[in-house]
Amino acid sequence: MAIPKEELVEQIYKMVEAAQGRRKLKASDIWKAMIKDHPEVDKKIVQDAIKTLIDGGRCVYTYFGGSFVELPREEAAAKRS
Repeated sequence: MAIPKEELVEQIYKMVEAAQGRRKLKASDIWKAMIKDHPEVDKKIVQDAIKTLIDGGRCVYTYFGGSFVELPREEAAAKRS
């Protein structure tokens, strides 16, 4: 049985959240892990779930010698408000 997209999105978010501050995750790291956990999904479905997180502002792409998926950073000025 295929995993619902909303559930896949939440699993990816939790994976990115758990890795925050410890390591940077590439999109390929994410889809490899999701395909391993859920053999019924494919790369395109996982990429669409990542796009949902990016478009919703829950995750962002960062670039530093490669492209990574991370949680958006909260600026110091925003914390004081």
